[in-house]
Amino acid sequence: MSYIVDFKNVSIIGLESSPVAEALAGLRANEARYFMNKYKHEFTVVPANESQETIDYVNRVLKEERDLEFAAKPLETSLFLVENIRWAYVFYEDGLEVNVLYTIDDPKKRAVGFKLAEGMDIPKELEGKFKFARQKSKLAGTIRGSFFVIKGEY
Repeated sequence: MSYIVDFKNVSIIGLESSPVAEALAGLRANEARYFMNKYKHEFTVVPANESQETIDYVNRVLKEERDLEFAAKPLETSLFLVENIRWAYVFYEDGLEVNVLYTIDDPKKRAVGFKLAEGMDIPKELEGKFKFARQKSKLAGTIRGSFFVIKGEY
């Protein structure tokens, strides 16, 4: 069942099994606030067991672009199109968020982003491969993030 993320009343619904559930909920709420403010779009998540297609899409991009496969368990996903940009999100149990920004009509604006919830270690799959910038968020505390540009067609 899908769930509209409320960024005013942050909830750990769907993320309870994460050891950093509160921080991951804040990270998810931070994304919801961004999409509401920028696009007037409600950020909706779906349990991972109901959204295998989204997980497969994100996994394919990660594998083909950078030979990355995460051991962490996916908890939730989100997939939507806004202003001709396809966005795919996967929120993992360890506190990792992976997002794929794929502009339909502009191959120069395609990327994969990684965000780490406060309190989690850098996943071993990303250690030494990416530099992480820090960003402060009222909802999520300190977010560490990185990205890479997508070269292929998906």
